[in-house]
Amino acid sequence: MMRRILAGTVLGLLVGVALPDSATAQIRGTMERVRSRGELRCGVLGTIFGFSFADSSGTLRGLDVDSCRAIAAAVLGDANKARMVVLPTQSRFTALQSGEVDVLYANTTWTYGRDVGLGISFTGVNYFDGQGFLVSRASGITHGEQLGGATICLLAGGSAEQNMGDWFRARKLSFTPVILEQQQEMVNAFASGRCDAVTQDGSALAAHRLRLGADKYVILPEVVGTEPLGGSVAKGDDQWFDVVRWVGNAQVIAEALGVSSGNIDGMKNNADPNIRRLIGQEGSLGKQLGLSDTWSYDAVKQVGNYGEMWDRDIGPTGVERGRNRVWTQGGLQFSPPLR
Repeated sequence: MMRRILAGTVLGLLVGVALPDSATAQIRGTMERVRSRGELRCGVLGTIFGFSFADSSGTLRGLDVDSCRAIAAAVLGDANKARMVVLPTQSRFTALQSGEVDVLYANTTWTYGRDVGLGISFTGVNYFDGQGFLVSRASGITHGEQLGGATICLLAGGSAEQNMGDWFRARKLSFTPVILEQQQEMVNAFASGRCDAVTQDGSALAAHRLRLGADKYVILPEVVGTEPLGGSVAKGDDQWFDVVRWVGNAQVIAEALGVSSGNIDGMKNNADPNIRRLIGQEGSLGKQLGLSDTWSYDAVKQVGNYGEMWDRDIGPTGVERGRNRVWTQGGLQFSPPLR
């Protein structure tokens, strides 16, 4: 019996020594795939102005797109090596789980059910949002409770139906949902009068209002569900999770420190150790992520800090920055220290 115990102990020690190599290979899977193909594949919706929407030349632009481009800059040294893969709302999680995309930035709300039950991990919040209602100004509706008995358009495959159902049930109100598969189909149904209101994240509603005519439509004041939007990766790839999370963190830190794409090169002789770590002048932090020491410098230099992305992408929608300011300005965009 003692021999068996000793043999088991030795075997356990040997297995304990061997595990890190196999675990390391598994952990590095996504990073190796991205580097091998020389391209980051990023899942986006492609239908939300301000987040991922084609400009007049057909190029996708927006906050989600820029978040992906920053990752490509950090990992591949070139923000232009991010390829956007446009996904339907209903299949975005399957695409991430199957490896069709390396990271998902698709106006996706971080919820318990998704984080725990879908085999994906959220890496952070790139936009603090809240679900609301958009109505025609001509309807005379000014508050959500006036929507009792209304017909409401919403998009299939998201969290909108449950949020709205909970909100109406808590007030003992009824509504008739019209669930549509495509973003434009939903907007067209609302604009044509098929629905009394449309419900979605406030940022998306602001974009719809802008495109339909800001003078003709009103976003109601009620928020029927918190919507922290952000990136996600498949579970089980810890290194990749850390890379995606810390690229976003670095952009928030850069804004808090006053470091931008325009002045970052002039910061190389700065004495502040926080800035020196951010731009790769000391600390060798990239090595711990499997990246070069210029990973965060490359992300900020090529794409910008969080505030630059906001001004470029969300600013044109007319949405106030509010709680999406960095913590040094009283907002919720916060990062642990880069040290």
